[in-house]
Amino acid sequence: MTIYVFLYLAAIIVANLVIAWLGPAAAIVVAFVCIGLDLTARDALHDAWRHRGLWPKMAALIATGSLLSWLLNRNAGPVALASFVAFAAAGSADAVVYAILGQRARLVRVNGSNVVSAAVDSVVFPTLAFGSFLPWVILGQFLAKVAGGAVWSFILPAFRRPDVERAAPRPDVIA
Repeated sequence: MTIYVFLYLAAIIVANLVIAWLGPAAAIVVAFVCIGLDLTARDALHDAWRHRGLWPKMAALIATGSLLSWLLNRNAGPVALASFVAFAAAGSADAVVYAILGQRARLVRVNGSNVVSAAVDSVVFPTLAFGSFLPWVILGQFLAKVAGGAVWSFILPAFRRPDVERAAPRPDVIA
């Protein structure tokens, strides 16, 4: 699962730094490439960390990504803070939906939970990061995150260990 932790952190940091540098103009591309990756990697970590500290580990991972973004570029502070709040909210929504879809096929669990978390993240992040409600950015980000997550859901299984893939989550267990 180390690869998923690395991918998750790298995607958060790249996303935050690019948005801090280019602003809303880069939001759609970043949403497709980086946030689609984060949402999908989060589900792999959900499977790996279920019953082993899922919530504290995810909170630490989200905080670490935001902190590293800020340390690499102090001007990225507002974006890093917005990212932290948005990922915390989106990750919580994702975890609940992912658990509810527990016995479904992996692609259904991943993409079903990505739709919900993409919606939450797409409203919270740009509103906080850019200081206003931007409907076209929100809609564009949502569509890009869902599409990017779908693409990543086909790419990321190459990194999965067979024992993690077989461990289907129980629908009644979130953490």
